[in-house]
Amino acid sequence: MEARKIEEHGIAIERREIGRLLGADPGPTVAIVAGIHGNEPAGVEAARRIFARLSANDLRVRGELIAFAGNLAGLRLGIRYQAKDLNRVWSEGQIAALREKRASELDAEDREQLELLAAIESSLGRARGRVHLVDLHTTSAAGIPFILFGDTLEQRRFARPFPLPVIIGLEEQLDAVLTEYWTRRRCTTLAIEGGQHASPDSTDAIEAFLWLALARAGLLQGKAPPEVARSAALLDQRRAGLPRVVEVISRRSVSPEDGFRMEPGFRNIDRARKGQLLARDKSGEIRAPADGMVILPLYQGLGRDGFFWGRKASAIRLRSSEALRSIGAERLLGLLPGMARDAQNPSRFVVEGRSARPLALELLHFFGYRRVREEGGQLVVECQQR
Repeated sequence: MEARKIEEHGIAIERREIGRLLGADPGPTVAIVAGIHGNEPAGVEAARRIFARLSANDLRVRGELIAFAGNLAGLRLGIRYQAKDLNRVWSEGQIAALREKRASELDAEDREQLELLAAIESSLGRARGRVHLVDLHTTSAAGIPFILFGDTLEQRRFARPFPLPVIIGLEEQLDAVLTEYWTRRRCTTLAIEGGQHASPDSTDAIEAFLWLALARAGLLQGKAPPEVARSAALLDQRRAGLPRVVEVISRRSVSPEDGFRMEPGFRNIDRARKGQLLARDKSGEIRAPADGMVILPLYQGLGRDGFFWGRKASAIRLRSSEALRSIGAERLLGLLPGMARDAQNPSRFVVEGRSARPLALELLHFFGYRRVREEGGQLVVECQQR
């Protein structure tokens, strides 16, 4: 275990590996990534607490638990990143290009990514069962902890019992995030936004999430320790009456030239009424298009995501979606007017004609196709690949 001294602007952390615990019996691997953004140290401390407790003789595990620090230099400096966002570089193309770089061409995050990639791949190579990867985050806004994941049926099933708001479709709004990449590598992945960066409550929430994740994955042997029940109660209390499931409809992207300023007072997930003022930029006011949810409002200097816009997902819609997806009903989507499956990539649909888009998007979201991008005047919609 590592020293816990807090530096003036960051945390004291020496090694990529925060801790590792190997069970005598085969079982799942749970890989934790904490602090992939260097200004989010709460996950590191939460992971340290978990290892300290599991090191006691009365708790046993099967499989392997391992935790990694994401952006070591960023954590030491207390900054989000130095050259680029380490959670926006996880695509096959970017990784292939990274491996081809000479050492002299590597920037700070390139070096971090190469080391983290090798560490995770090593843990996958030792796996003696199903692999779960959890990514630990905090936010610039105060508010409620919540869970996000790529919308696969397996990851829905894993996330459903957590007593926190679950955000569907947020990961797909982002490009090349860590969890998306490892989902394609056949891991079951989840991310948590634990609360505000500097709040001690965020560390408590992430620790509680980790206890439940270990129990859900089947890593804990024997009777569940009391921390599991206490963690469920804590997170249920933190949910504070927010919906159990929220689906993301859109993302408000921003650039430094936009002069974007979020209105103060929004929590990291918060209700908004139709017409309510959400933010301003150089073009004027940005108001809520309908009653809905503001997710991850931007209150820090760095970042390309102004906020995400979402709505409550009904239980009947979710159950219907899962039932139809499980019997392969999505095969019929290609027969509908205005939509065509990409012949080169069956996980993609091309939507033709603007008049067809609203209904097409509703149907595609229903079946887990949530990554929406404009390409050459056409709308391309993809699902999370496994």
